[in-house]
Amino acid sequence: MKKGLIILVSFTIFGFTSCNDENRADGYGNFEATEVIISSEAQGKIKYFKAEEGEQIESGIHVTLIDTTQLHLEKQQLRASKQTVASKSQGVFSRIDVLNEKLKIAEREEKRVKNLFAENAATQRQVDQADGEVQVIREEIRNVRTQNAPIVNELETIEAQIAKINDLIEKSIIENPIKGTVLSTYVEAGEVTGFGKPLYKIADLDVMTLRVYISETQLADIELGQEVRVKIDSKKEEMKSYPGRITWISSSAEFTPKTIQTREERANLVYAVDIVVKNDGSLKIGMPAEMWLSTPE
Repeated sequence: MKKGLIILVSFTIFGFTSCNDENRADGYGNFEATEVIISSEAQGKIKYFKAEEGEQIESGIHVTLIDTTQLHLEKQQLRASKQTVASKSQGVFSRIDVLNEKLKIAEREEKRVKNLFAENAATQRQVDQADGEVQVIREEIRNVRTQNAPIVNELETIEAQIAKINDLIEKSIIENPIKGTVLSTYVEAGEVTGFGKPLYKIADLDVMTLRVYISETQLADIELGQEVRVKIDSKKEEMKSYPGRITWISSSAEFTPKTIQTREERANLVYAVDIVVKNDGSLKIGMPAEMWLSTPE
């Protein structure tokens, strides 16, 4: 009687173990998303801040405006300086215009004298005098341009400063770069911010990435683009299932992360695998999930 009882118990344990093997997931991990921290590119008081945690915002909308009053005043000052400098150069440019007209006349005379000399109707002295007149005017133009060089350089410097201020004014308006959900905010309207200070963090939660870790023996069973099933715990049903697609497989092994708890003894070395999953609103960053290469019936 005792021997038969032992055999019965042994078969029961074997059957239970086999059932567990069949219902074991192929990978375990946590959901991730690409989180983007938006930082300030200007310095000043925040005039308004339109981002709230949990809010979904579109790309391209104006989220923050940093006070640009001082920048506009500095820009007006530079414009006034530019007009003052430009007025100094008006006389120089007028002289250059007059000399250019004289040069055209001298060049026509030079051409006429050379034609006469070719027909033996003018002397070499007359040709030399015409050439000399052209050279004198050209040299005078070069001297006037040289005198005007500092003014031109000053104008170019002012233009560069105005362009720099325009860039700072443009960067004072913070546009949201991607469509997504605001995860965290770090400032409020009325605060003074500085260059590089974080304003808020956003992520696109419409598509989540599940990073799982598999052993070396499982590598032969997966490939890029492969369709898999992803399961999470649910109150309404035992496991809620989602379709997923493998988008990345690590090329090197690493030690199993401590956060990954499997139903079997963890391997020393594993490979990371990324799976893209369409989010229906239930998936959250950090949520644990399971990867199934095939779902048992």
